[in-house]
Amino acid sequence: MNSSTSTTAPITYKTENVIKVQHSLIEDRLASLRDKNTDHTGFRILLEQLSLFLAVEVTKDLPLIPREIETPVCKATFSQLASKNNMTLVPILRAGLGMVEGFLKVIPEAKVGHIGVARDEETGKLTEYYLKLPKGVEEDLVILLDPMLSTGSSLSHSISRLYEVYNVKNLVVVCLVAAPKGLSNLTEKFPDLKIYTAAVDERINEVGYITPGLGDAGDRINGTFTYDMIRERKEENKQEEKETHNAASC
Repeated sequence: MNSSTSTTAPITYKTENVIKVQHSLIEDRLASLRDKNTDHTGFRILLEQLSLFLAVEVTKDLPLIPREIETPVCKATFSQLASKNNMTLVPILRAGLGMVEGFLKVIPEAKVGHIGVARDEETGKLTEYYLKLPKGVEEDLVILLDPMLSTGSSLSHSISRLYEVYNVKNLVVVCLVAAPKGLSNLTEKFPDLKIYTAAVDERINEVGYITPGLGDAGDRINGTFTYDMIRERKEENKQEEKETHNAASC
């Protein structure tokens, strides 16, 4: 088990389930992705590059079979994928879409499904608004894509639905940045699940952002994110707490 420091108590998760992908280029691109001065164009490009690097790691142990190949010089036996048509990418809308192109550059044969999950900002309730996967995915390697693993609630919902609706048997999660709380929640609920990530950050802050994090990936991809949003949400939370306290004191 691994322990990560937070402002309250250490959060543990099953480290054997979490593959932290390490590479100098990943470190470099991820640092640029985190930079608040990176605009939406740069963010998309960096996200695609990072997804490509992660795709190489996720697929490195795919089964191989020997095949005879004739080179310009002679015939010889080499290893090739046992099957190139048994992988399905499933981005969680909307941020997960930004990871698809990077994966398809590595595995262009992959099929693509989608799941859409939205959270009500006031109640915190999740609503699934879209779910469609290609036929025959129950025997595929299904790669669930979401740049951010915060509490894990959206991913947990998506995993459960893919298991229940499509009878998926071989599923992995790929994200860029994960929080210990989300890793703990997912590895506890799905003890056999593998999670690939480029980084494990410190914690989730008081307004629900992974810290240090990179902001809201979906907003940054689409150019709709401003850091004033964070400050405004903090002020709203403080005001709500003050009003609740005052009401309780009356």
